Amino acid sequence: MTLEDEARRLDETDPLPTLRGEFLVPPAPGGPYAEAAYFAGNSLGLQPRSVAGRLREELDDWARLAVEAHTQGRRPWVDYHELLRGPAARLVGALPHEVVAMNSLTVNLHLMMASFYRPAGTRTRILIEDAAFPSDSYAVASQAVHHGLDPAGTVVRLRPRDGEDVLRTEDVLAYLDREGGTVALVLLGGVNYLTGQLMDMAAITKAGRAAGAVVGWDLAHAAGNVPLRLHDWDVDFAAWCTYKYLNGGPGAVAGCFVHERHVRDASVPKLAGWWGTDPAVRFRMDPDIAPPASADAWQLSNPPIMALAPVLASLEIFDRVGMDALRARSERLTGYLADRLAEAGAEVVTPSDPAARGAQLSVRVPDAVGLVRRLAEAHGVVADAREPDVVRFAPVPLYCTFHDCHRAAAALADLL
Repeated sequence: MTLEDEARRLDETDPLPTLRGEFLVPPAPGGPYAEAAYFAGNSLGLQPRSVAGRLREELDDWARLAVEAHTQGRRPWVDYHELLRGPAARLVGALPHEVVAMNSLTVNLHLMMASFYRPAGTRTRILIEDAAFPSDSYAVASQAVHHGLDPAGTVVRLRPRDGEDVLRTEDVLAYLDREGGTVALVLLGGVNYLTGQLMDMAAITKAGRAAGAVVGWDLAHAAGNVPLRLHDWDVDFAAWCTYKYLNGGPGAVAGCFVHERHVRDASVPKLAGWWGTDPAVRFRMDPDIAPPASADAWQLSNPPIMALAPVLASLEIFDRVGMDALRARSERLTGYLADRLAEAGAEVVTPSDPAARGAQLSVRVPDAVGLVRRLAEAHGVVADAREPDVVRFAPVPLYCTFHDCHRAAAALADLL
């Protein structure tokens, strides 16, 4: 049996068959296969086939009903975001009133920091990882400046040990034990965008809160990738985008979590807008806000329906399949790809422990940008590069197959 035959056999016998048929897979840019082997779902997920129909329905309601579609549409717009609440809560392990779909990721992080980053006395520091996504670095630095602080002394960037590629949990915990009294906010990525490392969110949250800090998580690469238990872990807040593993489309409306101990605390300061007032009194147009005891209190403006519709269509798929089943398939796919990449002689910087990584394997190569171009043009394998020397492969369990993984490993072996 050839390696390709073995990959096809694994696809035929996997306990959770691929849902590839429910997505629009782009044609291969090159190589012998018709469809791309798509490993860039950690940048932009594929389009669910149901999305076009959902958008047509909303456009039809707009055409037929105009403003009356707010209350008379097949999915009334005035409370459309409520349709996402249950699926989103189940996705991230939250209570329904702790989540809301709104804005974009970095906007939501700023709204959360406006409420929960309250530097005082010697407790001013913001703890992030050195390999944080640049937007997070910009956001926390600007928050420090907003409070009259110097980012150079306020933002602490935790680095891996010399010669290592990922942070050790024990080093994060040791810093919090040693310096926790100076930390106002811990804001880490649940899954690191560069290395694919899955952080021990439960342990770090517990340590951060024990040190007296607020603990928030950027879940851009974790939501829809790994099971989450935000409420049970006692996370203060979290935010995530929906266009990567959640397949909501480019620039899709993001998600936000606020623990119920905060949503029920009227004293928590927050920036306010019309959609953050109680819907029961919203249209009285009162000058004073009456925020509900839910994450909705952090909303600012009415949600964009055409941008929410694709997210809802995708969340319904996750709700139907379940994150535990997807995670199990993800571990099988990622483990298979890891073994094949090792055989190809690739230097994988993502942790080898399946419990310490999501659906991503990052490979260190010279000229990552050039290699990604050759993977696509010569083999029809779509991955992405992070300059100067990292290529990321994301075997997304909803639509990637073992045969895709075979193609990626064989292509990399050929090019290396």
